[in-house]
Amino acid sequence: MAEQDGSAVRDEVAAARRIVVKIGSSSLTTAAGGLDADRVDALVDVLAKVLDGDGKGDGGRDGDSKGGDGRGGANGKEIVLVSSGAIAAGLAPLGLDRRPRDLARQQAAASVGQGLLVARYTASFARYGRRVGQVLLTTDDTSRRAHYRNATRTLDQLLAMGALPIVNENDTVATDEIRFGDNDRLAALVAHLVRADLLVLLSDVDGLYDGDPRTPGTSRIDEVRGPEDLDGVSIGSAGRSGVGTGGMVTKVEAARIATAAGVPVVLTSASRAGDALLGRHTGTFFHRTGRRSANRLLWLAHASAPRGALTLDDGAVRAVVERRTSLLPAGIAAVEGEFTAGDPVELRDTQGRPVARGLVNFDAKEIPQLIGRSTRDLARELGPAYEREVVHRDDLVLLD
Repeated sequence: MAEQDGSAVRDEVAAARRIVVKIGSSSLTTAAGGLDADRVDALVDVLAKVLDGDGKGDGGRDGDSKGGDGRGGANGKEIVLVSSGAIAAGLAPLGLDRRPRDLARQQAAASVGQGLLVARYTASFARYGRRVGQVLLTTDDTSRRAHYRNATRTLDQLLAMGALPIVNENDTVATDEIRFGDNDRLAALVAHLVRADLLVLLSDVDGLYDGDPRTPGTSRIDEVRGPEDLDGVSIGSAGRSGVGTGGMVTKVEAARIATAAGVPVVLTSASRAGDALLGRHTGTFFHRTGRRSANRLLWLAHASAPRGALTLDDGAVRAVVERRTSLLPAGIAAVEGEFTAGDPVELRDTQGRPVARGLVNFDAKEIPQLIGRSTRDLARELGPAYEREVVHRDDLVLLD
């Protein structure tokens, strides 16, 4: 594996001003499923010290606030916390001894646990005179244009008013079709959403290893500059507590999403959060591989579940993929699924291969009458509302 230039990595991490920190359920809860107040307090101690420009971590100060009513921390840093733990926190109060498999009981546990989780964070950050704000998201909130803008404004305003946003998936209403799946991916997308300078993924393992970290002879990978650095690496599960949904696979995927959007990533254990946030040599550092983008298409590519599919003829595939044009009715060969205007759909070639994903402008039941026809003819027959694209190029992302 590549040797790490410690000073360069530390400099880039230490210079980050807006940071997204993600912590998993196993790092916040007991094995029985209840919140571990000491673990929550330990994380809050670290985050508050970073915001206050004090890296020594000497405990709470009972309301002595630095920057609590200002803009970010005393040193200009801002933190968005993506926290798992709602479902896990709700297990014990509901008499559940393990995470339920059915969605209804997961949602019930999340409903009970989310309140407990935010209450614990609120009390813990209050020791430093800091306010928190709860932000619950579903993929539907973030793949649609208006909802995406609202999420951006809310998070920006919370930070501007000196509050620390605590983000989680809205498990109480999310269905299997509109779930992020794990908070690692959610954290990567939030990092893009808030234009973060750094994403820190906290786990119960101190980094990415070239094999099972419990096996003698394996070693931690100091840095990853691109996919080639992971060739031959066996990526197994990181979590062993049974209360979370993520593992090392989801963390590496989150790092790939974030770095492709221009956000570097540090992956380490919760116990080393302070070192990670101060830029010290710890964990695995993922270098950025792409440039920062100002659009929401990252959400469309990674956070949306297609509700249906449109099959394109060969000419439409070339137009969409090569010339990056909008999809017009004339280029559609077939439609499947049940969806409404504004839903994400998959665009496929005649062989059934996905080539793009986009937000459709018509309901599924409307499209059969549009197939293969020009927008001019449709407008003349059906009205001016039909003289438009089925998927506009601004609402379309190509798939690898």
